[in-house]
Amino acid sequence: MEIAILGLGCFWGPEIKFSKLDGVIKTEVGYCGGSNSQTNYKEVCSGSTNHAEVVKLDFDPKIISYKEILEFFYEIHDPTTLNSQGPDFGTQYRSEIFYLNDQQKKIAENITEDINIKLSKKVVTKISLVKNYCPAEEYHQKYLEKR
Repeated sequence: MEIAILGLGCFWGPEIKFSKLDGVIKTEVGYCGGSNSQTNYKEVCSGSTNHAEVVKLDFDPKIISYKEILEFFYEIHDPTTLNSQGPDFGTQYRSEIFYLNDQQKKIAENITEDINIKLSKKVVTKISLVKNYCPAEEYHQKYLEKR
């Protein structure tokens, strides 16, 4: 099992889309890249923590590769809009790939470079080492209660 953590706007829509991919075993919404080791939705929306809304994926690399996950990441959001996706605006909605190791970093850099060329050098997606990942507990509890 491997993990991918991706910021691509509001986490709900992407979580649903990623959960339908063969090889994605589990999805979780959360926050990553901020200055605090713990946070919540209200703090993130204030812009004071610098966290991005993210989807964390547990995936089986024998079924789907990290490269394929990143290709899908670029298909399902607009990587050329800074701190926004659709109607959502703020730094928490930025496009960002959070890598866990050097191999993920290299794959992310290569795919982002290819996409950037295709999109006339307009990609604003950041590539960053995972920092202060926090599950969105308040949302997971509500989700589990609905099941």
